Amino acid sequence: MSNQTSAKWVAGFKSDYDKLFVKKWSSYMGAVLLVLVILGLMVNGLVWGVFGGVKFWGDWVNNLIGLGPLLGVPAELEGFWSHRMSLMNTTLVLGSFCAALLSRQFAPSRPPRIEYLWAILGGCMMGVGAALAGGCTTGGFFNPVLHASPAGWAMWLGLLAGAAMGFKLLLWTMENIEWGTQAPPMVQVSPKVKQAYPLMGLLVALVILAWSAAWLYSGSEPLAVRALIVLAGFAIGFILHRSRLCFARAFREPFVTGEGEMTKAVILALAIGLPLAALLFQKKIIDPYVAIPATFWIGSLLGGLIFGIGMVFAGGCASGSLWRMGEGHFKLWISMFFFAWAGSTASALFKKFQITSIDETNLETFERTAVGFQAYWPDMFSGWGLTLLMSAGLLLLWYALVRYNESTEKFTLM
Repeated sequence: MSNQTSAKWVAGFKSDYDKLFVKKWSSYMGAVLLVLVILGLMVNGLVWGVFGGVKFWGDWVNNLIGLGPLLGVPAELEGFWSHRMSLMNTTLVLGSFCAALLSRQFAPSRPPRIEYLWAILGGCMMGVGAALAGGCTTGGFFNPVLHASPAGWAMWLGLLAGAAMGFKLLLWTMENIEWGTQAPPMVQVSPKVKQAYPLMGLLVALVILAWSAAWLYSGSEPLAVRALIVLAGFAIGFILHRSRLCFARAFREPFVTGEGEMTKAVILALAIGLPLAALLFQKKIIDPYVAIPATFWIGSLLGGLIFGIGMVFAGGCASGSLWRMGEGHFKLWISMFFFAWAGSTASALFKKFQITSIDETNLETFERTAVGFQAYWPDMFSGWGLTLLMSAGLLLLWYALVRYNESTEKFTLM
């Protein structure tokens, strides 16, 4: 092979590598790939969730600091690799970490000092909001909408209001608080380490594949299921990082810049996923009630409002915080710690005071709490016709509002 031919081959390989692993993927492509992974989980009787794993981490923290017994947190908890949502969250961070290494975009970054306060405040508010709504932007909004529950749309309304309120409050702090706003020196990474990032990313991917293969062929059915969770979590983290897909941005950006691409990507994901999920429910492949919180409508709406304010100050929602943790953002690690602790504490207190505890005397097919019930449109409307029509109408309304704002900036708050 001549030197010229060899150079062309290397240049071609580098060009393909850059397209796949360096250049940002389209948000729409990310949305489609995310839905495919979620549907793959559903076909296997599983759901994508984040808050359950985050709250589990908070349960461990509360036990370690001695609050567990006071709150009623079980003394004996599952292991971090045994708890399904904890495992999925962990591999989501690893998927983002791998993508950041392969693209050489892993960059440990420290925020200004005041941002640590916002991380604590935002994380705590997200924990309280998720505990009240029965989930975060994933389990309280996205999954319920996908599972044909109005609880997701109630949280959607709360998230919109919360994102607007949170942004206005954040603007006020930027205009009136000067302490701690100076950015600290950047964390320096040596050029040699950066040069090795792609090889390190490849190593992470190989470890994940070996891990999942070991569990898949272990002969244990529970471990085989967890192997699927490892792969799904890793894939979700990788997709979210490469496409920069973030639910917090979907709710926040129309109020900040008027830009609606992220919002339209989320709308596309739901538009594709809703009818396909309906087929799975009709064929009874998965029970839709497993992903519908008993919080419609009060818990979903109020929880969404609190969560929406919190995610603006924290700098990301639940899944967005996880994939940005994998990218090296210290602020999101702080946000996630307090999200986990507050989520565990608030969940325990709400149950202790009979706010979100299930009413055991209810004999209906759905669960009921003091802040709502499990609302499933196909059962409420006796079929899928009106359910799909309502869902499509709400998605079209959301799209129309975003498209109108992109053209007029009527809803921007700056």
